[in-house]
Amino acid sequence: MRRDIKLNERAFSSKEVAEEVGIATPTVRKYGQILERNGYEFLKDGDRRIFVQSDIVALVALRDTDKPLDDTAKDLVFEQKERLEASNETQIAIPDTYENLPHDPNQLNEALMFLVNELAATREMNVQLTNDMSELKTKVSRLQQDHHIISSSIGNSAQRTNAKIEQLTEQQKTHYETLLEQEKQKSELLQKEIQNMRDEQKKEWSSQNEFNKRLEVTIQKRSEKWRVLFSLFKK
Repeated sequence: MRRDIKLNERAFSSKEVAEEVGIATPTVRKYGQILERNGYEFLKDGDRRIFVQSDIVALVALRDTDKPLDDTAKDLVFEQKERLEASNETQIAIPDTYENLPHDPNQLNEALMFLVNELAATREMNVQLTNDMSELKTKVSRLQQDHHIISSSIGNSAQRTNAKIEQLTEQQKTHYETLLEQEKQKSELLQKEIQNMRDEQKKEWSSQNEFNKRLEVTIQKRSEKWRVLFSLFKK
């Protein structure tokens, strides 16, 4: 199992590695297969390889080697084993946690990758929070200074401000209520217009149906006359 990965180390996808190393994504998969064939260990999410910085260094070595790829891969595997052995010798034992860890390598890899990503995200969040806190402190300091100046010059500025806010709020409320009432009236007018259009359409359809019926009766009568006339000629 990989023990040479730092807790806050960034993980890379195949596409990101391809951009980082300057090779095509299929070449990344090819190099990964060559390394694994010679005994190299990758972190994996199912069948998908997850790369860290040491893996990128190995891929660069394969890209730039003048030797056969398998020979270079064997050298890289040897170097990785030395790193793993060194990390095993200096690893920190955490009491009362080993028994709770999963023993399946894939689950361990998934758990490790989850921790790596969570720690990286937490670190970024802490940096952002630190920056936000610094900016917030600066703003608060400025606001306190402004408040002190205003309080010194105008004793009742807060009351006047609150009164102004209440006045503006009431005006805004009245404005919104007026707009809402106007919209309701527009909606009612629109509904009436739509209903009138529907009524007109029904009338038009009814008139058309009556016309069609009258036309049909007229045609039938004419047809009957023609049949009578033809029958006379036949006789």
